[in-house]
Amino acid sequence: MSGGGGGGAGLIAGSVSGLGAESSEVTRRVLYEAYTEGFRGRNVAAAGKVPLGLKKKNLRIVVTGGAGFVGSHLVDRLIARGDSVIVVDNFFTGRKENLMHHFGNPKFELIRHDVVEPILLEVDQIYHLACPASPVHYKFNPTNVVGTLNMLGLAKRVGARFLLTSTSEVYGDPLQHPQVETYWGNVNPIGVRSCYDEGKRTAETLTMDYHRSLGIEVRIARIFNTYGPRMCIDDGRVVSNFVAQALRKEPMTVYGDGKQTRSFQYVSDLVEGLIRLMEGDHVGPFNLGNPGEFTMLELAEVVQEAIDPNAKIEFRPNTEDDPHKRKPDISKAKQLLGWEPTISLRKGLPLMVSDFRQRIFGTPKTLIGGGATA
Repeated sequence: MSGGGGGGAGLIAGSVSGLGAESSEVTRRVLYEAYTEGFRGRNVAAAGKVPLGLKKKNLRIVVTGGAGFVGSHLVDRLIARGDSVIVVDNFFTGRKENLMHHFGNPKFELIRHDVVEPILLEVDQIYHLACPASPVHYKFNPTNVVGTLNMLGLAKRVGARFLLTSTSEVYGDPLQHPQVETYWGNVNPIGVRSCYDEGKRTAETLTMDYHRSLGIEVRIARIFNTYGPRMCIDDGRVVSNFVAQALRKEPMTVYGDGKQTRSFQYVSDLVEGLIRLMEGDHVGPFNLGNPGEFTMLELAEVVQEAIDPNAKIEFRPNTEDDPHKRKPDISKAKQLLGWEPTISLRKGLPLMVSDFRQRIFGTPKTLIGGGATA
């Protein structure tokens, strides 16, 4: 190991201090990754400095969480361009139905595995999406920290480029509007939703520590609210809540006064941004979101337009630590990635409604321009 290895291990170990009961195991794993002498004959000191396959076509790519909402759409794009894709998913929130159309394709592999346990794979790129992203699910899963450590360790061993999907939640309840990547955020570290916010902040720290101390090629995306087909119907996120409630003729639940704002991007726009980030030359972090800003009441009105103009709205007390405003500044992504969203909420929402209607009622999906498909 080169002389810089010991300092890198100490830096990384410092990043995971104070993680509670799991800290000793996590630290042991990190130190092992910093000092191990390679995997399958590869030199650790060189890992990450010359990412394998980035100049070639037909890459071998792993997508953690690839059976989920965003991950499955990313898998579609990667396979369509000719890459070989390995999906690693524990199906905590992912669904095999999202990937069934790839079964039998020799370029597609599906592994049922929880990334909180290490896995050994030969890959060129790692898209790390494995993490429940809805309030209903994320507090039960330690994926943000332990899973990220395992995937960073894999990236180091095989020289793969690693992309972390972080979140706009790292900004907390922001005091700066819109939010730029240099803003450090306003996060309650002991709030009811802090497990997700702080978990992602820690994942970003670990990612940058591996990059700076061990030379791993990394990319960081901060994802803002995303919607589209294959979202979990009852996952507690506002767009899926409103659409499912309106389709079921239930009142749409608005928490608080409905004046809090969010920005909503269609899933294909996000996938394009992730691919451009992975293939580009810049580490990030990059905000990936649609700067179009809607209050919750305005979102409810758009859902009414798409489903039922007579859909009712029911107000309930606001949830604790709910951010008042959220809107990305995407100037950096525009300039360095050449990326910006192209699909508006009013254009994208009907595609999601069609998918939800089929999954809730079993009715055929209506195609744009007429016709239907089973």
